[in-house]
Amino acid sequence: MHAPQEVTVIGAGVMGRGIAYVAAVSGARTRLADLDEAQLDAALHRIHADLEVGADRGKLDAELVERTHGLLETTTDLASACEGAELVVEAVVERMDVKHEVLRIAEAHADPTAVLATNTSAMSITEIIAALERPERGVGMHFFNPVPKMKLCELIRGLQTAPETLDRAESAARAMGKQTVRVEDLPGFATSRINALIGNEGMRMLEEGVASAEDIDTAVKLGLNHPMGPLEMGDLVGWDTRLDILEYLEGTLGERFRPTNLHRRLVAAGRLGRKTGHGVHRYDEPAG
Repeated sequence: MHAPQEVTVIGAGVMGRGIAYVAAVSGARTRLADLDEAQLDAALHRIHADLEVGADRGKLDAELVERTHGLLETTTDLASACEGAELVVEAVVERMDVKHEVLRIAEAHADPTAVLATNTSAMSITEIIAALERPERGVGMHFFNPVPKMKLCELIRGLQTAPETLDRAESAARAMGKQTVRVEDLPGFATSRINALIGNEGMRMLEEGVASAEDIDTAVKLGLNHPMGPLEMGDLVGWDTRLDILEYLEGTLGERFRPTNLHRRLVAAGRLGRKTGHGVHRYDEPAG
């Protein structure tokens, strides 16, 4: 299986820009598409800044940085972005109707043999790819934030996913420098299911006054050897996104995933985490 040479990423948020980064660095001609031009500009600025930081730290050589700049382009035209793509990864909001619309556009304009992937954290792959005329081309490719640093890509097989599609998705992920695991299409897959429980318990402990947010995070990092505490992780993911995931998992797997009242209040107050500059913890400025 060869790595795709033409990759389209739809959705220029934190995940989409990260996926576009690793695709372009891997040598694929990469198009990042979003209907919001300001979002695209911010994503491109952040990608270029990350490339320069990589060069300054000696992790990327100047030739690779220059080549990556030339391979990456942005557009607000979703249809043209998909033309000729061998791999399309949608990284849009966790709403079934939006994902269906985006994948239909991708299928209509991408290469007839293209792999059509969704980057959902927890939603049913089988239901998402049911929108396709040829759902056997659909698959879940769950990347992790921050994409350039996180080594895992979770591959999720929908009921309709063809074995060749899964193999090609795996080749693409490995070309982007990722280790892969294959999981079945059950709610929460492997990682989101575990992570949601840990994060929810951390929020419940904060709500109950077990310890401060800083001490809960420190305890988990130093006592359990996690790279981030559960509340720091929630700030990174975004408490609105985490709430969507928990509500979905509560509906499919039961009461143990019920979000706390404190979590709902944070979202209602707009304290969503790093992207707003304030979640459980405060940050100097919102993440761009």
